[in-house]
Amino acid sequence: MQPARKSRLSTAGTSLGAEITASPSISGDLRLLHTIDAGDQLLCCQFNNDGTRVAAGMRTGAIKVYSVNDGSLHHVLADSDTATNGLPVTSMRYMPRGPAHNGDVLLATYSGGMVKLWHVSSHTCVRTLIEDRQTMISSFNPSGSRFITGGAGPGIYMYDTQTWNKVATFQPSDSPSVMDGHMSRVYAFAFFPESDERFISGGWDDTVQFWSTQSSQSLRRISGPHVCGDAVSIDKTGTQILTGSWRRNNTLQIWEAETGAKIMDIPEDFRGHSQIYTCHFLGLDHIIAGGSRNNLCRLIDRRILMSTGVLNELPGGVYSTHVSSRGVLAATSLNTLYLAQTPVRP
Repeated sequence: MQPARKSRLSTAGTSLGAEITASPSISGDLRLLHTIDAGDQLLCCQFNNDGTRVAAGMRTGAIKVYSVNDGSLHHVLADSDTATNGLPVTSMRYMPRGPAHNGDVLLATYSGGMVKLWHVSSHTCVRTLIEDRQTMISSFNPSGSRFITGGAGPGIYMYDTQTWNKVATFQPSDSPSVMDGHMSRVYAFAFFPESDERFISGGWDDTVQFWSTQSSQSLRRISGPHVCGDAVSIDKTGTQILTGSWRRNNTLQIWEAETGAKIMDIPEDFRGHSQIYTCHFLGLDHIIAGGSRNNLCRLIDRRILMSTGVLNELPGGVYSTHVSSRGVLAATSLNTLYLAQTPVRP
């Protein structure tokens, strides 16, 4: 067996009094492309649809958009609202491409309750709404005709993408005998492949809830996962669900989508334990996962249940990851955005 490849990364971008005990490193089947110092703490990242740009959402409320080709800064998305509030960007999603718009259009949520739609190339905010809560996560349905938001409290809101009217609220019933919705904060969404009607959500109440747009209450649930970030994912076949939990044990788990039965726990990396903030299926055979405590981001081969590539010894917890259509991994750690080529296409 050949020893893992390993190279040192720049430590630029650390702040907030972070104590660096070792230089960050990359090993295995990941090839570093860029290490980008964004100048302040990053909380989320997202590639555009063709994988040529990556957006980084900041603690200050600004969004910086970088070129994947050379790591250069192309756009800064900010306006008087974001400057006045100065509150963190909590999630970003690019609108699926369609005839109704030209260029990249980015949906962003902010911890103060703002939801904004940005036309990226013109730096223009074309829509704004304000929810009466901390808004933590959003997602378009596969067609882009609707989007949903979640955050503080149990309610999930669905909006029409064209009118921005709220068209549905998903929440638990008043019955004390059933748990047909979330009882606390919601941090993660995933739609089933090619379905505008079915999605799942995860949050602080240790459940993953299954929803249909035809019902205000959830259809069923998985009990156990403690989701504190963008850490639920559905595989390409629509038959398996991945969950990541911010806790000390059983942090990565795979479940049957149809029955909710647990298939397996993914073993910890030999380098140490991480409490998971972010995880995604990647293709049919791989998983991306990142977290805190042991600050690393893993590329996991599901066939052997081992890490085959790792960003390790990072300056802080990994709050967000995303993989582009070209197989490029983005991961945030404090002020730094890491871009690395994976050997896998989504």
